[in-house]
Amino acid sequence: MSSSAGTIAEQLAYLTKGCVDVIRESELRSKLELSARTRKPLVVKVGFDPTAPDLHLGHTVLIRKMKHFQDLGHTVIFLIGDFTGLIGDPTGRSKTRPPLTRAQIDENAETYKRQAFTLLDPDRTVLEFNSRWLGALTSEEWIRLAARYNVAQMLERRDFRQRYDKGLPIAIHEFLYPLAQAYDSVRLKADVELGGTDQLFNLNVGRDIMPAFGVGPQIVMTTPLLVGLDGIEKMAKSAGNYVGITDPPDEMFGKLMSSSDVLMWSYYELLTDLTLLEIGALKTRVDAGDLHPKRAKLDLGRRIVTDFHSAEAAVVAEREFERRFAGKALPSQLGERVVEVPASGAPLVAVMVDVGFAASNSAATRLIVQGSVRVDGERVTDRSHRVAAAVPFVLQVGKRRVVRVSPRPAAS
Repeated sequence: MSSSAGTIAEQLAYLTKGCVDVIRESELRSKLELSARTRKPLVVKVGFDPTAPDLHLGHTVLIRKMKHFQDLGHTVIFLIGDFTGLIGDPTGRSKTRPPLTRAQIDENAETYKRQAFTLLDPDRTVLEFNSRWLGALTSEEWIRLAARYNVAQMLERRDFRQRYDKGLPIAIHEFLYPLAQAYDSVRLKADVELGGTDQLFNLNVGRDIMPAFGVGPQIVMTTPLLVGLDGIEKMAKSAGNYVGITDPPDEMFGKLMSSSDVLMWSYYELLTDLTLLEIGALKTRVDAGDLHPKRAKLDLGRRIVTDFHSAEAAVVAEREFERRFAGKALPSQLGERVVEVPASGAPLVAVMVDVGFAASNSAATRLIVQGSVRVDGERVTDRSHRVAAAVPFVLQVGKRRVVRVSPRPAAS
């Protein structure tokens, strides 16, 4: 492991920062001490079933924790669940998940790899596919694996228990999923397995059965679901409170600056590599009045944009934010959209949908009524407002979405 990793106490604090569950921390300390003595890195396993990923910062919380282990010189295994993806993870499901096709698995696996390597070092990350050993198990070996757990233990899982109590079907192959995930840990001889809080049951199954195969039980560590920009619900594209990791730098920066001062500290903990001591020192300075909260948030935005783009892009994004919002100016690089407008004009709500600023006419109407829409800098609150057929204008929704609209005559 890295010779500059710090004391065991410092390593433990860095690795457990932001975690919800650590089972058990005393065992993790012992493993870290053994690793330091023997210079043998820990094996840290994280599995990703290649379902279609929703690429936003919420998904990077777990990947950043992988990076923290990698920072300290440990071996991180990025495991693509191409075999378990054929079963379908029942986590959070009220009914059996339809299995993915091989083509879907291959396509989604590539997307996950691109996501992971925005933070992880691809040259130091071990990439594995669990079909390599799960696909090779014989019928007898599957039966022996299934014998390691019983139905009563499986029904301790909330998803299964709720469906069982409601009389909803549970397919037998769904019981194989946590067993297959556990067997991954056996084959990889994992010292640590990371996952989201919703994966706690599956991770503990691995910890339970590993000794039966002559392998020491893994440490289980879970990371929380990231709260979205609204400060209420978990980050999700469907909730509109997300920051996409492929968002342009200025858009990413602007979204982060819209978060509350309270939420900022959670983002510092879960979305940066700063230690708890460093974050605590920043917060102390803010509380004492030595550092303005806005400056702390600007620094947070720069850190995150740097991770997913570059330091140069982060500097430009900050300058653009200050120019655009502090100076109430429009973006220096204003995008343009051409929309078809009949000679008689068109409802503004329809134009908002055309340029992608609203998902539907009703959603656009809500934005207008809320006072979130401006045309050429003037607020529009009339839901029946129409735009002319041949007059370009600047459309702005909220603080971050703005575009120059160039109407053209609709085809007759």
